[in-house]
Amino acid sequence: MRLKFNFTTIAQYPAFLRLGLFLVVLVVCWLPFALPIYWLFNARDANLVSIVTMTLLFGIFLLLLNFWTRRVYGQAQVWQSYGLRSLSQLLPPILKGWGLGCGLIFGLCAIKLALGWATVQPLPSGFYKIILEGLVVGFGVAFAEELFFRGWLLNEFEQDYALNFALGLNATIFALLHFLKPLPEVLRTFPQFPGLVLLGMSLVWARRICDRSLGLSIGLHSGLVCGYYWVNVGQWLKNSQIVPTWVTGIDGNPLAGALGLVMLSLLAIALFGQTRHINSFHRP
Repeated sequence: MRLKFNFTTIAQYPAFLRLGLFLVVLVVCWLPFALPIYWLFNARDANLVSIVTMTLLFGIFLLLLNFWTRRVYGQAQVWQSYGLRSLSQLLPPILKGWGLGCGLIFGLCAIKLALGWATVQPLPSGFYKIILEGLVVGFGVAFAEELFFRGWLLNEFEQDYALNFALGLNATIFALLHFLKPLPEVLRTFPQFPGLVLLGMSLVWARRICDRSLGLSIGLHSGLVCGYYWVNVGQWLKNSQIVPTWVTGIDGNPLAGALGLVMLSLLAIALFGQTRHINSFHRP
């Protein structure tokens, strides 16, 4: 006699129990593939192994998310429910957000140059390669993180909690997960935490003002990552050490300092202000 489990009952579980169950299944499905890769190849090229295993993890996440949404919530339009629309609908807000994200990074660089806090460096060899890599990394990171945080995770929180509480939880978890590193490194880079919370909040508001589409949040996130990659990896600027790094940005990240925190605060205020004018927003 076969017992058939009713997956729809999971939808009635408390939010953190649903999240825990999903993540446990995700890790259990991923580890049998990831562990042999780490064991066989990590000593040769740790960076490549990290890329391969994280890509594999995201692929399994997509498969599990498709199953989860259909069987637990009974939704046929899986990707639309998480903010992924047709390309014609996504592309304009993606481009708009990307321009805004890059503009913020270059605006911070311009301020540092104007104040004498940094100097322009000669363009490196392989300049065009860095440009291409920045685009690939920016859009890859943004798509994965926005689908995970502002797509799946935000939807799960909004099932159980008020919208503002769901936003705060989402932004805090987004920031905390950027600190999965050794304790000395956590302490050294912890000044980045408030900026990451503000960024997480801004990306939630970006989805809400875009009729729950992920287009604007993907574009904004990718523009920030892309601009940071170009400036940092390309070493376009050199800080003059006139002011401490907590002002200009830790590890060359323009957003990871007091100046970046001011810029992110202005961004958050602007996006929050737009949500105040939207009356058509509904819970999922």
